[in-house]
Amino acid sequence: MSSRTLQRRLPIGAEVQQDGGVVFRVWAPLRSRVSVEFGDSPDALHDSVQLDAEGDGYFGGFAPAARAGTRYGFRLDDEDSLYTDPASRFQPDGVHGLSEVIDCEAFDWHDGDWQGPKLQGQVLYELHIGTFTPEGTWQAAAAKLPELKELGITLVEVMPVAEFPGQYGWGYDGVDWYAPTRLYGRPDDFRKFVDSAHQVGLGVILDVVYNHFGPTGNYLGQFSDDYISKHGTDWGAAINYDGPNSGPVREFVIANAGYWIDEYHIDGLRLDAVHAIFDDSPDHILAALTRRVREVAGQRSTLVFAENEFQQCWLLRPADGGGYGLDGGWNDDFHHSARVAATGHADHYYADFQGTPQELISAAKWGYLYQGQWNPRWGKRRGSPGLDVPGPRFVTFLQNHDQVSNTHCARRLHELTTPGRHRALTALLLLAPGTPLLFQGQEFSASTPFPFFADHEPELADKVRQGREEFARTFQRMAGGDTTHQFPDPCDSATCEASKLDWSERDAHGAALALHRDLLRLRREDSVFAAQRSDRMHGSVVGPEAFLLRFCGAPGDDRLLLINLGRDLPWLPVAEPLAVAPEGTTWEVLWSSEDPRYGGWGTRAFDEHHWYLAGHAALVLHSVNKET
Repeated sequence: MSSRTLQRRLPIGAEVQQDGGVVFRVWAPLRSRVSVEFGDSPDALHDSVQLDAEGDGYFGGFAPAARAGTRYGFRLDDEDSLYTDPASRFQPDGVHGLSEVIDCEAFDWHDGDWQGPKLQGQVLYELHIGTFTPEGTWQAAAAKLPELKELGITLVEVMPVAEFPGQYGWGYDGVDWYAPTRLYGRPDDFRKFVDSAHQVGLGVILDVVYNHFGPTGNYLGQFSDDYISKHGTDWGAAINYDGPNSGPVREFVIANAGYWIDEYHIDGLRLDAVHAIFDDSPDHILAALTRRVREVAGQRSTLVFAENEFQQCWLLRPADGGGYGLDGGWNDDFHHSARVAATGHADHYYADFQGTPQELISAAKWGYLYQGQWNPRWGKRRGSPGLDVPGPRFVTFLQNHDQVSNTHCARRLHELTTPGRHRALTALLLLAPGTPLLFQGQEFSASTPFPFFADHEPELADKVRQGREEFARTFQRMAGGDTTHQFPDPCDSATCEASKLDWSERDAHGAALALHRDLLRLRREDSVFAAQRSDRMHGSVVGPEAFLLRFCGAPGDDRLLLINLGRDLPWLPVAEPLAVAPEGTTWEVLWSSEDPRYGGWGTRAFDEHHWYLAGHAALVLHSVNKET
């Protein structure tokens, strides 16, 4: 090994040196000898470098002839097989091929003035690069970013991109956690996407999976059997964060969290299914990796969100308050209650909800509906107390990748309810204090479904099909029938192709687009809604399926959101104090879901003494001085 000084950004991996050559380092405590070998393919190797044992299972070395673009693999104890770099930055031929050396400093960034996103005022947009456009590439997705900005989106959330097996998939079975999948382009195409987003004023966060490794193409076990813990998840063995020799594993994951911020200028992370992360360490891995994200970002703001079925509110509290310091959590409760209210269907996990006006009020004001109550379906308590958690820390949605996939034929919510109910619930989503998330195409009522799809080898594909069928039967309405058409074949490429957005619908479905654009403008430009003050929002049930939310602004400057998901409701609000306009003011209509531009029937003139709440509609009132 050369005596020259070597520079490293990460604990392991291949890193180009400024004055030539590449340094390699890997953790392989199972092995006594490790070499790195070079070539265009496993059958065309032409050079190798024996790595030095550094102790504690690490091997490192310098290859003066290697450079950016060099392909390589690791040979372990002189075995015949050649293995992928566990910290490969790119796999040009997929999970079974050679790794490629990437120069992470070669890209010319143009976002030096970008300050990063703050939590307040964010509107998230979840997308899957492979189906967001017909081309399914970073370049094609980048071309759509100005349209998202014009709509009112502030933060793009990209579904997982770590290299996974096959030619299509959701990305949650990634095995090369440092390598953006070849399917969407090269690493610099990803960087260009982020750079383009920042140029138009959009942030980008990445969905990452730190609860399990994918089942195919995962060669980490050849280097160490300490990556895996004794715990299990629904998708395979859990990661070893607290067992024997977990230190390098924790380092591997924490470094990965910082890697995306550092080398791709990502603005934060969405952590998948953290309830399946097991760690009894004094410093929980979630807290540790969140700190790393902040450290790497420096003065630039970052956001870290989590999907957490257990709804543990301490994740969302600052570290100095006993929490893990995350910025927000996905609020499935809001979705589930709204879905029941929209469709009337309440089987499987929807059976935990009634979809009543009071549930929707509570979800808008308090975030999680389950904050430690007994859950009959689980047979145990769910959630933890979180009445102190501010509204913006709860990410709310009417659609996301899972919830669309889990519906009959993977259909969108607007296809499962009435147009009026859908418009009214969209108003609740986009005006309530939570941080709203839209799923790709939701803004123009896309007709394309989004079923689960994954390209697996035949034996595993059969298990995936069986698993989806068994899941379908957990919904009572599907339990006794043929599920063939309920969930399209997840391992058929046609299922992926059918999920690609049809962008011609954006113009054809102009009413839906106008609805979302106008509501997002109201959310952004109206100071009362923009404040996102759940502590200054109060609600009241006013009918069997009707409720109101009072948003208190400066003295004399309030807003009233009226939602009626049932039949037309003539209402005399004499006994409801929240309906009374501030002293010296009167209520006037500011916005109506029944505007014909949105496909509505028109809004009846408002009478402040005898209110008429149209069925399947929402109305926003604002207080104005009586003299004006």
